[in-house]
Amino acid sequence: QVQLVESGGGSVQAGGSLRLSCAASGRTFSRYNMGWFRQAPGKERDFVAAIHWIGDTTYYADSVKDRFTISRVNHKNTLYLQMNNLKPEDTAVYYCAADVDGHYVYTLRTSHVYDYWGQGTQVTVSS
Repeated sequence: QVQLVESGGGSVQAGGSLRLSCAASGRTFSRYNMGWFRQAPGKERDFVAAIHWIGDTTYYADSVKDRFTISRVNHKNTLYLQMNNLKPEDTAVYYCAADVDGHYVYTLRTSHVYDYWGQGTQVTVSS
């Protein structure tokens, strides 16, 4: 069983920055693929970014590329999402997720490959 706890959400103005954190339980965090997803009110949960356990290869949605950075610190069992130049359309609940089965990086934009999810943290960007 893997538990994921997100933190770092909040309210910012457009152009601002936030850094989300996701603390994970488990002894083999370094071997998990990790991802960030978001869900705006009335919309489906969308892929944001992922990081593969081999070589820390990263993968981003086009809408956040060059603005968001996903990273991990394995000895702290922690995943991060640095969000810069935030836009009102980034407003959503952000979820971190863990894939413990080591799927290929090109599959990590699909939510069904993830086994565990956090409870989410709200990000609100005002114009």
